[in-house]
Amino acid sequence: MLRCIDLVKDYHLERGGSRRILDHVNLTVQRGEKLGILGHNGAGKSTLLRLIGGVELPTGGRIERDMSISWPLGFSGAFQGSLSGLDNLRFICRIYDKDYASTRAYVDEFAALGDQLRDPVKTYSSGMRARLAFALSLVIDFDCYLIDEVIMVGDARFIDKCNYELMEKKSSRGLILVSHSMDYIRQVCDRCVIIQNGRVIDTESVEQGIELYRNDCLA
Repeated sequence: MLRCIDLVKDYHLERGGSRRILDHVNLTVQRGEKLGILGHNGAGKSTLLRLIGGVELPTGGRIERDMSISWPLGFSGAFQGSLSGLDNLRFICRIYDKDYASTRAYVDEFAALGDQLRDPVKTYSSGMRARLAFALSLVIDFDCYLIDEVIMVGDARFIDKCNYELMEKKSSRGLILVSHSMDYIRQVCDRCVIIQNGRVIDTESVEQGIELYRNDCLA
């Protein structure tokens, strides 16, 4: 289980003062649950994902994790940009005690980056970084995967591979998915919440969440 308890996140502004992005957010995600998060641009969806993944620390509140959680896929800070894709792969293998040879074989096949794996990650396009992040995350058997729109990156073949890995091979694993695609959330998720005015609004069903979000967008 994952619990976000009274999470607060403030960002300091260059002109002085601060802006509150998340305001006492409470959220519980069960093991194996597939949660969709909807909200306007700037509502705090990606910020919440980074907090859950441990990439950033909350200003207030706490997160309790009783399951292993991936880094947010689609977040470029998951890599050391001056290192090559292969060097980042070696680092991940050491952290998670994965066999390098088999992990590289998987990443080579899944990400299909070829010789560009030897180049610094900072030279990659956003799509290339997403492919590498997805491959490295899927090779580790996390209990819950954090996905920030990255599944929509790339050509149809890559998207199909992502869907197969997550929805079939790892169907028992949990997902927390941030997306503007209401159709994709409807297809993938069994629960939906909306971030609005820094708070999380829970809903009774995915359809209710989509309808509330659509009505808010049209208001």
